Amino acid sequence: MTQSAEVNTAAAPVFASVAEVTERLAAYGYIADNRLATTVFLLSRLGKPVLLEGPAGVGKTELAKSLAAACGRRLLRLQCYEGQDESKALYEWDYGKQLLYTQMLREKISEIVADAPDLASAVARIGDQDSVFFSDRFLVARPVLEAIRGPEPAVLLIDEIDRADEALEAVLLESLAEYQVSVPEIGAYTASVLPYVVLTSNNTRDLSAALKRRCLHLYLDYPDAARELEIVRSKHTGLPDALAEQLVSVVRELRGLRLRKSPGISETIDWAHALAVLGAEELDAQLLAETVNVVLKYERDLVRAREALPRLLPPGGAMPVLSEQDDSPTYSEMNGHAGAQEQYPRNAANAIGGANGDTDPTRNGNGNGNGNGDGDGDGDATGNGDGDDGTGQGHRAFAAATHHRALAKGR
Repeated sequence: MTQSAEVNTAAAPVFASVAEVTERLAAYGYIADNRLATTVFLLSRLGKPVLLEGPAGVGKTELAKSLAAACGRRLLRLQCYEGQDESKALYEWDYGKQLLYTQMLREKISEIVADAPDLASAVARIGDQDSVFFSDRFLVARPVLEAIRGPEPAVLLIDEIDRADEALEAVLLESLAEYQVSVPEIGAYTASVLPYVVLTSNNTRDLSAALKRRCLHLYLDYPDAARELEIVRSKHTGLPDALAEQLVSVVRELRGLRLRKSPGISETIDWAHALAVLGAEELDAQLLAETVNVVLKYERDLVRAREALPRLLPPGGAMPVLSEQDDSPTYSEMNGHAGAQEQYPRNAANAIGGANGDTDPTRNGNGNGNGNGDGDGDGDATGNGDGDDGTGQGHRAFAAATHHRALAKGR
């Protein structure tokens, strides 16, 4: 049995042109380029799902939300995860409700089988009543079935489909191709009002060719600087335009670093909000270093970003100097030395071996790192000392200083 109805007039196209898609999405705070607007227009006209792939934080999920608002449709969201099955995506039976009804109707059931001549006849009579207990009354619709059988037009968001198992992809193929869900006990539900279906993927795994074939496909990457700035401004973060422009430039430079997770557009917006709350009047390395954890979530990424920030700002920006009580960050991964746990020094001489305030190990000094060995004579870092051990200590200090400078340049 197929349960369907005449196509509702609400399913008629809501966009007259690609330009109208851009305008209406922008009215709800979503800035779409022409390529994305064209894909949305085709989605509304062709009645095909759209698969959006790309890095996290570039606006894939937000598109579905804005599309629902722009079209006046309700948003139904299926958040995918590993181990998810069809009972969480399509439907499931309310067994508790079925059992309750069975207990309440026990007397009526007894009447049905009371005059049955044998057990087989009794079972047959109960079987004839299956349609009573396997009906819409006991069917719990999950997002996919709700979008298909619902009388109102909807936008169905299947978010992060790449996190689900391949088995769930196979379950969804019927729904994506024919807007239909088959329930063995009842029949097939076919959409009377076609939903707009948006699938998103962060590319954590390859999706099946069968799923991609049923969808319009679009790869969403980080936008260019002008569009990202326009997006930030459209969110009314409270950050002055000049600072927003600088912030977008800094974020784009951060994406060029070797980060585990590059900041997306959503993180740029969050950073702008944070700076506005702090009342920022200018962007300097210290302020950005204190707030960069808003956009970067891994310690290794934070270390690399804080080191790079002075280079990403106009001349005059400076990183905050760590106090003597601060724990210095670890740079082992950044230097490319697998086992080293080298710490960034507060000054060059301290890392070499104990010179008091002298950051140039080639100068004369009385510290062990600058040439004074076990002997009593003064020596410099080149090894020219009067003490017996001054020369050896000086050479070691100079070698350490040269190694440190080479690592610093490599960073």
